[in-house]
Amino acid sequence: MDKILEFVKANRFNVTAWGVTALIVAALLGSAFWWTQVVVASPATHPLPTTKPNQKPQSPSLPPASSNPSTDTSIERHLQLKTNIPERPRYSVVAYRVSLGDALFSIAKKFNIKPESLLYSNKDVLQDNPENLKPGLELTIPPVDGVYYKWQENDTVESVASQFDAKPDDILGFPGNNLDLTNPRIMPGTMVMIPGGQRELVDWSQFIPTIARNPQGGTGTSEIGGNSCSGGAVGSGFVWPIQSRVVSGNNYGAGHLALDLTGYEGEPISAASSGVVTMAQGGWNYGYGNVIQIDHGNGYVTLYAHLSQINVSPCQSVYAGQLIGLVGNTGNSFGAHLHFEVREGGKNLNPYFVIP
Repeated sequence: MDKILEFVKANRFNVTAWGVTALIVAALLGSAFWWTQVVVASPATHPLPTTKPNQKPQSPSLPPASSNPSTDTSIERHLQLKTNIPERPRYSVVAYRVSLGDALFSIAKKFNIKPESLLYSNKDVLQDNPENLKPGLELTIPPVDGVYYKWQENDTVESVASQFDAKPDDILGFPGNNLDLTNPRIMPGTMVMIPGGQRELVDWSQFIPTIARNPQGGTGTSEIGGNSCSGGAVGSGFVWPIQSRVVSGNNYGAGHLALDLTGYEGEPISAASSGVVTMAQGGWNYGYGNVIQIDHGNGYVTLYAHLSQINVSPCQSVYAGQLIGLVGNTGNSFGAHLHFEVREGGKNLNPYFVIP
């Protein structure tokens, strides 16, 4: 026994080292046993890729999607090649240069505003006449429908709103005006947007000189002019003055009380109804160019503008469908077409209302 104790004392460090080594080995064996039980022994839960000789290992694939919609919790997404960006409101004006082929109505449609808003905001350029539109002109395009107005001395928000039949709060609240609501002071010369504002437009047809028609043989509808035409044909219905019924540029609306009908240079123009010619005049004629007017003796008057040729004379009776002139490009026009107006009792109306 004494010899055993002496041996232990002499080899105490070696015994401790061996004990620690034994514990480490036991821990490693335990870890290996756990791995084989949890991972290797459960291939259904954690499938491992298998390879054959001389075959490259394959990457593990995802399980197939469920064919049962009630158990499929994924969100289906469709491929979209174009990103939809919502249209943002515009608060500032845009300068637009007119190009060949433009018309007041097409420009208004491009900027999603009404044609009259273009006339309201471009009085110095267009003078309320869509026929003054020419390539190269620079227009002010307002951000919304209304009047783009230059503030004057002694103007107030209330007085300007009343002048243009608008609401003061709409002027104050429009973001593009950049007004301080606590002190909405506007300096003279400042350009201000009047949302929803409107003003009376000039009716250029009132300046065209015509010959009055004597009521004999009809009611007579022309009220302008000195000499009169006695008697004559009376209309009883309407036909289209040219073959085309397509609007080439400006439609009927505020500021353009007519239809601009597509036509080629020199195309025949017919009287839309029977009546008496109360005007057949060449020249500028306030932008109408060569123009013919017919009084139909039943309350209606028709006008044909921008002609290249006039084939009738004042006080001449004409009949529906009769040749009166040729399509042209005279006056304020940059493209052959027929400017066609219909009036009743001296007021313009949409030709579509009377012509089938």
